[in-house]
Amino acid sequence: MSCRGTIKSGTMMVKPMLSLNRCEAHTRVLGLYRAFYRYIPYILKYFDIPKNQNDVREKIKELFKKNAHVEDIRIIDTLVIKGYMELKEITHQWQQKGHIMANWCPSQDPVPRDFIGKFLQGIER
Repeated sequence: MSCRGTIKSGTMMVKPMLSLNRCEAHTRVLGLYRAFYRYIPYILKYFDIPKNQNDVREKIKELFKKNAHVEDIRIIDTLVIKGYMELKEITHQWQQKGHIMANWCPSQDPVPRDFIGKFLQGIER
């Protein structure tokens, strides 16, 4: 018996999740950003967090810039879907004040590994 099937190429075409190109993905990201911006006054009102509008705006900008390096359209679409899920949890008040305030937790600085970094931090080991 001979194999008469066609030879599959080494690459597969993947089906897009939402966006067909980078421009559509960018439009979806901006839509999510605007949706978060529109809901800032309600976040401050309903959750009674000790922050002002500028603090919340800066945090939203920081969270979006954290993923600015992502190039793959499917990953961008996944992040946008997760962002809309997060916004829905906030708008329906499924998240509580502690969940919102967790975004302002101080981040841990990476432990220095070289001699100069350890010396400047005061680490003796």
